[in-house]
Amino acid sequence: MMVVVFLAVLFSLMLIGMPIAFAMLSSAVVMMWTQDMFNVTTLAEHFITGANSFALMAIPFFILTGEIMNAGGVSKRIVDFASSLVGHVKGGLGYVAIVAGVIFAGLSGSAVADTAALGSILIPMMVAQGYEKKRSTALVASVGIVGTVIPPSIPLILYGVVGGVSITGLFMGGIVPGVIMAIGMTFTWWLVARKADTKRLERANWQARLHSFKRAFWALLLPLIIIVGLRGGVFTPTEAGVVAAVYALLISLCYREIRLTQLFDVLTNTAKTTAIVMLIASAAIVTAYAITVAQVPAQIAAGLTSITDSPTLMLLIIMVILLLFGCVMDMTPAVLIFAPVLIPVVEQLGIDPIYFGVVMIINLSIGLITPPVGTVLYVGCSISRISIIDISRGIWPMLLMYVAILFALILFPEIVTYPLSILHNG
Repeated sequence: MMVVVFLAVLFSLMLIGMPIAFAMLSSAVVMMWTQDMFNVTTLAEHFITGANSFALMAIPFFILTGEIMNAGGVSKRIVDFASSLVGHVKGGLGYVAIVAGVIFAGLSGSAVADTAALGSILIPMMVAQGYEKKRSTALVASVGIVGTVIPPSIPLILYGVVGGVSITGLFMGGIVPGVIMAIGMTFTWWLVARKADTKRLERANWQARLHSFKRAFWALLLPLIIIVGLRGGVFTPTEAGVVAAVYALLISLCYREIRLTQLFDVLTNTAKTTAIVMLIASAAIVTAYAITVAQVPAQIAAGLTSITDSPTLMLLIIMVILLLFGCVMDMTPAVLIFAPVLIPVVEQLGIDPIYFGVVMIINLSIGLITPPVGTVLYVGCSISRISIIDISRGIWPMLLMYVAILFALILFPEIVTYPLSILHNG
């Protein structure tokens, strides 16, 4: 019964346009009221606790890192390096987007930031070289969501905080699936671009490649610093965010491509984005408390286990449900709403919550490039000035590829769990 109350109130309020944070708080209040346990003090305490989290402090620092990188011209150096490697092959600028996108994913942890940075540089270049605009925009948007899986991933941080799961473990678990997504995207682009009549960039000689590598070297070093530091226990994910932000500022100043006068805008943009995320996170903690006390996870577990007791089949059912919700809900609220509900369910079935977190984030990432609510799609549309219908026509090969990878990870969990056991525990 409480499952119905929770979902009915939440989605009814969202449908009438209430901001997601207030819709979540309202659904929590209704559940507490119907359970005769409503208390304003308890509500306020859990709301404050939601933002008072050391792990959540990583988010503003990684957002700040991305803002500094974009303002400091680091993005252009990374694109130039990728262009020197693969820009000369057929469909080369598409492969440039993929290589640069993987590097960007290790810097900011945000699909929206990565898509905006890549798209503003590469989409005009691709169109000028004869690439179809809708295909180019779709590719950049599709590559952008790799940033939600490869560390440092902001959605993985949110999942870890709400679910009480090791964020370092989630980061290590996201490396191999993120690389697989990039490989899958490379194959998909090869299928799409092999018959296209596009121009090629001039082949760079090894001297030019070495020069572009030197120009981008310090930026390329940052993802390695983060991964090695986390794996070696040198710093926590939150401390990694501080290291990344300071490092990004130092190299941007050394490159002399950012001015101190720009820092005000950088900090303002970071503060605005952080405020939104923190408000939703605080509301999610209140909601998580309410649904736990109301025994919503236990009711869902009972309902699902009445269908099947197979962990694989159960996971497939959950993933299909999340795919559908991902089409109509943005990623951040989806993570914060469903993680506290589903983690007890999968743990009861013996599924590793770290593994589940990785596949859940991949699943909801697909929603970012799925109409009608795909946030990353709209970022691409605003950059290339095309309609959501046009980009949707170009995105479907990438969508099919990502869905195929998702279900492969479900059917063969060792793809995630085996590397995870080496990277995190070994």
